[in-house]
Amino acid sequence: MKIISRSLTKIKHSKVILAGLLICLVVRLLPYFAPIRAADIAQNQLAMQFSDRNGLPLGTLLTRDQEHTSVVPLNQVSPQFIHAILAAEDASFYHHGALDMKAVIRASKEAIHAKRIVSGASTITMQLARMLDPVPRTLSGKMQEIWLSWRLVAGMNKDEILSAYINRLPMGGNIYGVEAAAQTYFSIPASELNLAQASLLAAIPNNPTYFNPYQHWERLKQRQKYVLNRMVQEKYISGANAARTSAEKVVFQSSQRGIIAAPHFLFWLANQIPPTPLDKGGLILRGVRGDQSVIRTTINRPLQQFVEAQVQQVISSLAANNVHDASALVIDNHTSEVLAYVGSPNYFNEAKLGRNDGVQALRQPGSTLKPFVYELALEKGLIRPNTILADVPAHYAIPGAKLYSPTDYTESFLGPVRVRIALANSLNVPAVRVLEKVGVQTFLERLHQLGFEHLNQTPEHYGLGLTLGSGEVSLWELARAYVTMARLGEATPLVSTFSDSPIQNPSTERSHQSPKSKIPNSTTIWQLITNMLSDSHARATAFGVDSVLNLPFPVAVKTGTSSNFRDTWTVGFTTDYTVATWVGNFNGEPMRQVSGVTGAAPLWNRIMLHLHEHQEPAGFPPPEGLVQLPICAISGLRPTSECTSVVQEYFYPEDKIAYQSQNQFTLPPEYDEWLAKQQQSSLVSTNLRILSPHHGDLFLLYPGEEAKQKLEFKLAGNKSAPVEWWLNGEKLNTQSANSLFWYLRPGKWTLEARSGEMSDKVSFQVELATIKPTRRGFSISNS
Repeated sequence: MKIISRSLTKIKHSKVILAGLLICLVVRLLPYFAPIRAADIAQNQLAMQFSDRNGLPLGTLLTRDQEHTSVVPLNQVSPQFIHAILAAEDASFYHHGALDMKAVIRASKEAIHAKRIVSGASTITMQLARMLDPVPRTLSGKMQEIWLSWRLVAGMNKDEILSAYINRLPMGGNIYGVEAAAQTYFSIPASELNLAQASLLAAIPNNPTYFNPYQHWERLKQRQKYVLNRMVQEKYISGANAARTSAEKVVFQSSQRGIIAAPHFLFWLANQIPPTPLDKGGLILRGVRGDQSVIRTTINRPLQQFVEAQVQQVISSLAANNVHDASALVIDNHTSEVLAYVGSPNYFNEAKLGRNDGVQALRQPGSTLKPFVYELALEKGLIRPNTILADVPAHYAIPGAKLYSPTDYTESFLGPVRVRIALANSLNVPAVRVLEKVGVQTFLERLHQLGFEHLNQTPEHYGLGLTLGSGEVSLWELARAYVTMARLGEATPLVSTFSDSPIQNPSTERSHQSPKSKIPNSTTIWQLITNMLSDSHARATAFGVDSVLNLPFPVAVKTGTSSNFRDTWTVGFTTDYTVATWVGNFNGEPMRQVSGVTGAAPLWNRIMLHLHEHQEPAGFPPPEGLVQLPICAISGLRPTSECTSVVQEYFYPEDKIAYQSQNQFTLPPEYDEWLAKQQQSSLVSTNLRILSPHHGDLFLLYPGEEAKQKLEFKLAGNKSAPVEWWLNGEKLNTQSANSLFWYLRPGKWTLEARSGEMSDKVSFQVELATIKPTRRGFSISNS
């Protein structure tokens, strides 16, 4: 009996468990069987209106995510459009259920006869189901679509389904719904559409890209004729009326779509609002705030429009250099507010990738990160303001390659240089040497602290090339870091809206920075870095004494050029404003004869001059606690009678004693190779000299790139006399005098240049690399 009792108890427990599981299953599946009602799929997304800081309108976005949608009741839509869309898409809509069985049978017969799909059988209800829950065009996907259509029919009447449908219709580009289309294309509400306009709009949803009115007008007109013919067949209009309408001229408005200024900024800002999903039986519905209050941004509209115009003018002037794109950002240093934000020359030019946002795009920053490695090295006491750095050939072991030998754009070396000269002239070798002292891991941590959140690879991935731009950053991140420099180490997120707006500074939520954080014990160092970047005389070696970087007021500035001249940058600040500019190509094509100082700098120059047109900025404060002492510009030591050029340099007070006792300048052994080349160069200055390649260079030929990798043979100076090039004793067939390109081939090579009685010879080597390295390339630009 006990055994039977236990068995019955187990059965009861099993039934309870099974019942519980069934209840859970029913509860879980119930939403998938429940009718869908109009309230379940209501579109709460109302227009978002934006103004600048002074209340001037910037534009209206009908929803976020770059989708223009506006919802109107069915009774506020022109009957002409309702008739047109019904005739074109589902003439029997009011007479069938979720499926049109007559259409299904007709389509099946046509497909069997033609052995291909001739016409579809999707009803408006099925199309709405596909809009609400896109599924793959498979048999199971079609069954899901049909099931969702039945749920719609079960919970909504025909008018409610039609209303939901016409408010979601894809109308070309990022425009959805008849109201948005009417406003965008004709600047009228949907209630005022005439027959010609209505029939054109009803023609678009069949294939919005193929019938895009801005790009494929003739195709759209042919589709309009089809719509009008269908309206005649359904007795909505007469044949004569259709003929007159087809011939009627209809003008589409500009594609600017209600935006006055800063389109990239508005779409970026709107996209910061988190979506609010509502799960209705597996159907994800997204709604946005329902209020229509104006969002007051920090943008200054007159300044924004000025910057937009300058971006277009600068790009136009660089067209011959294969330059097509540019971006710019202007920040108020005192408040961190964004005053101007230009993502591309023309957002609305889709053919030229105008929607790409160069402010948020990730690109290699070239030399623009160098100030931060020098600041960190000074902060940690690894170098001092008066340190002499060696700009001489250096070699580093790199995984996947034999040696990494950084050089500058000029492929020459200056020898001993002060920190000020190395940074101001953006010398590569000293920057790499300083990063070697700091450590890549430590520098990467500092960059994260400054807000470079996209530098998320390992230190080994970037290597010593990190200071030369081997990572990828955005213009937004770069500007934010330079604002921190301008604020003397106070890191703060950029501000894009005011507190009285529905969106409150969304950028704060996306930044690794706390609302305000101070890098400790660094005020003096930031002041010193600012002083170096604003020293026009210090950067004269690389940029000249009268470049576009020199303005008639104090300004700190840094340029950058990425590998192969794909990106040029200029970022700088006064005490009041930070301006960051990028010039390049969204498609990655290299520019021709364009560097940081010739690409992005002219744009930066124009914006800076405009900002301070009526009032010059205050000067930068001198570095606190440091003393200025006279030094010899060449040696960096206390001037002697032999010194021909004396300049002032900052010192720590504790270094003053060492300064007074030093009177002899002796170069360590690391300068020997450089000194030898200097002496050789002075002896053969009148002779022929091969500038590239260098004697002893080793080149790696990567697998699969034998037909791509080329080496330039180049002479110093500009030889007018004929030059013969000889490689391993064989004369090269070329008419070029000063330069020619040669495809790399494995082997040991001796290159000789001959011109009359003069000649020069170098030896170099080419080896096959075992693997193609995965790390990013290093920049060789000094700008």
